[in-house]
Amino acid sequence: MRPESARSNAQNKTQASQALQPSQASQGPSEAMQATARANANIALVKYWGKADESLIIPHASSLSLTVDGLGTTTQVTFHDGTSGKAAASKHESEESDETGDTLTIDGERHQGKALHRVSAFLDRIRELAGIQARANVISCNTVPYAAGLASSASAFAALAAAASHAAGLHMDDRDLSRLARYGSGSASRSIYAGLAVWHAGHDDASSYAEAIASLLESEGASADAAESARDFGMHLAMIVILISNKKKAISSRAAMHRSVETSPLYRPWIQSCKDDLRQAITAVRRGDIEMLGTVTERNSYGMHATMMTAQPPVLFWQPETVEALHAVEDLRASGLGAWSTMDAGPNVKVLTSAKDAVRVCEALRERMPERDIRIHMAGEGVRILDKNLDMHSRVQ
Repeated sequence: MRPESARSNAQNKTQASQALQPSQASQGPSEAMQATARANANIALVKYWGKADESLIIPHASSLSLTVDGLGTTTQVTFHDGTSGKAAASKHESEESDETGDTLTIDGERHQGKALHRVSAFLDRIRELAGIQARANVISCNTVPYAAGLASSASAFAALAAAASHAAGLHMDDRDLSRLARYGSGSASRSIYAGLAVWHAGHDDASSYAEAIASLLESEGASADAAESARDFGMHLAMIVILISNKKKAISSRAAMHRSVETSPLYRPWIQSCKDDLRQAITAVRRGDIEMLGTVTERNSYGMHATMMTAQPPVLFWQPETVEALHAVEDLRASGLGAWSTMDAGPNVKVLTSAKDAVRVCEALRERMPERDIRIHMAGEGVRILDKNLDMHSRVQ
């Protein structure tokens, strides 16, 4: 685990200005100034909940996640150089942009205000690295509900980081791309990788990054065979999502997180337990022990929600159907099926299981809750660049 420390405002400003300087990333002109990327969401097994540094997006504790398929984002970024006339924006697009000069379309709907400003601020970081001033059109399509507690920001900013950096001519390695994605959404740093990934909390920009579980184990002295075995173990896990609600949450994850950190008497003890949980989870992965991993996963999730419930005022995402689903998972485990619950900031319940047991667990859950939408998501691949000629505009119509 990496050492953690608080930073003064002056130090934060210095680090933020030095973060991901152009010298740290290979640059080159992008012929079309356009790129499209796809990223999957990830579900944290040992949670990220709370920032030690708001400006650098550095968490209080390191975390472990599983990238899953079927819950993802495809994003196309096109930088328009207004002086070249190569890709002049349409009149309609100009009207839909604000003073940032950028446009944002999510699932066919134009966005302005807070959402656009957040994306533009992220793009500004990339523009600075690439030495360009071109405004951008961003088109994003999702297979994960927005702001419903299903890690939509993780896939969204991982895809945006990859597409925008590539379009701008920055050729980043996975670690630098992870650090970049972190500035959009902390959990996005983990969606760069397939399967299991660890986000090191760190203490500054350079030390706060995610890496694949195999890479971590090799850095800790594991053999190549042991590291590959851990990678395979992760790729043979599955996550079953019990959809309780796909509606936008009444309180955002960021606001709930801040309230928990500032007001919950259980927050600091939980952060300390996260460090032990991560050590145990990594040991479980080394051993290929899903029962040990599931036990840690479930305990860590309940602990996180306890910090929300004891915040002032309390944050309660759970609905009656949430409790029903949690009891159903316990019943399945009592019957001999390997199933462990986990939840993020929302009412939906995820169930960790093995790929070989996923269908049986899913069917058993559907029998107990026939009115719920319950789906299997296998371990998924990391972020990737797609065909640059992919037409995203047709998806906006």
